[in-house]
Amino acid sequence: MSQRNIDVTRQLIAEEACPVVEVIDHVAGKWSIGVITAAAQGPIRFTELERAVEGVSRRMLTLTLRKLERDGLLVRTVYPTVPPKVEYELTDMARELLETLRQLTAWAERHRFAISRCRESYDSENASVSA
Repeated sequence: MSQRNIDVTRQLIAEEACPVVEVIDHVAGKWSIGVITAAAQGPIRFTELERAVEGVSRRMLTLTLRKLERDGLLVRTVYPTVPPKVEYELTDMARELLETLRQLTAWAERHRFAISRCRESYDSENASVSA
């Protein structure tokens, strides 16, 4: 294979990988996970999300909601009332993601003590290296 073909192949792989990395960054973010988890029980209002996602600012919550809506993970419904009522609900795609997050959480819980022991062992073995 010529160098030119290798360069084109690398470029195609990079173009395909970038969107995947971007999607993972979006859904794996601290606030995104909190919003998806909070919205799992059904439609939820902004103020309810604000209370459910501990530590999130109004601005960060707004940005996260927009990002998740843009990615097709949330549906935003505005009701014509005074004051306007807005609800957010997970899409089917987000429900599938939620199952994956639950599996990841279960994995982390199963292995948290082993990971903690490995970290302690690594840190004690490498303490003199970093000093």
